[in-house]
Amino acid sequence: MDDDIKASVDKKMDLMLLQNRLGHTFKDATLLLKALTHRSHSILHNERLEFLGDSILNCVIASLLFDRYTKIDEGDLSRVRANLVKQQSLYEIAQRLELPQFLRLGEGELKSGGFRRPSILADTLEALFGAIFLDAGFDPARDAIRALYIPILDTVDPKTLGKDAKTLLQEYLQGKKISLPQYNVVATHGAAHNQEFEIECLVPKLDIQVFGSGGSRRSGEQAAAKLALAAAQKAFVKAPATPRKTKPRAAQLKLTRIATVRLDVPHAPLEAPVAAKFAAAAKAGGRAKASNPVTLSHADITTPEVAVVSTSASLNATPLMTSKLKTA
Repeated sequence: MDDDIKASVDKKMDLMLLQNRLGHTFKDATLLLKALTHRSHSILHNERLEFLGDSILNCVIASLLFDRYTKIDEGDLSRVRANLVKQQSLYEIAQRLELPQFLRLGEGELKSGGFRRPSILADTLEALFGAIFLDAGFDPARDAIRALYIPILDTVDPKTLGKDAKTLLQEYLQGKKISLPQYNVVATHGAAHNQEFEIECLVPKLDIQVFGSGGSRRSGEQAAAKLALAAAQKAFVKAPATPRKTKPRAAQLKLTRIATVRLDVPHAPLEAPVAAKFAAAAKAGGRAKASNPVTLSHADITTPEVAVVSTSASLNATPLMTSKLKTA
């Protein structure tokens, strides 16, 4: 009798530990027990609660994503939500809660390792969400779900979450303006009902050749794409930046249309007005600045030739790097 009482107390303490982890204490403990009960254990099992909890989970996650990611469109929001509520994601949360130790399973499921089965753990977690809703309403269920999922959302990238390796590789290469990867079946191993496919993935421009394997051609391609993506990202991280080419000074002056006088080029004697202008330029450093260019009009030019690097627009002449302007 004492052993039965001790076992009952221990069970209650275990359930209190689970409720603390969920952030909700049940007013109706039978709802909690039912949520933890697999159909192999009793006819009062958790499948209806699972159905209810699945709908509540989808609603809460949709609302959470809508509020959190204001610039993401409907298609990407649906992709992220689907990834967050899929069996594998629920299974990982159930493991964090150490849910296996609280399950109520039949003898057959216990012997076959049902407490480790992802489908059973994911279904039980959804049933718990449904049980919280029936016990206290929508807000406590929402709060329990948010508390479990916000730490996950803090660590994921909504732009890539839920995308497979082939999609990520394709998008990465397109962003770098590189041709799409090539996939080839290199070999198949094993019997027809249990084949292993070895797949080659090539990105010629980056000299990438990797191999992946899987139980199907698609899974082999995904494995190869994952390796190729890692190799491509590594290649771009290691690639040195291309040095920026500097244009010659004369070319820069031509592009900015600054009139520059070449005083070192032999030329005929200049008349006083023109000479005065060139002397002022020489005094300023040999080159006229953009704010005060040397401007020559037709009236200034009476000598047969004047050597300049670029002319002012007032001469109505085509700018040349080294030109000789002749007058009639």
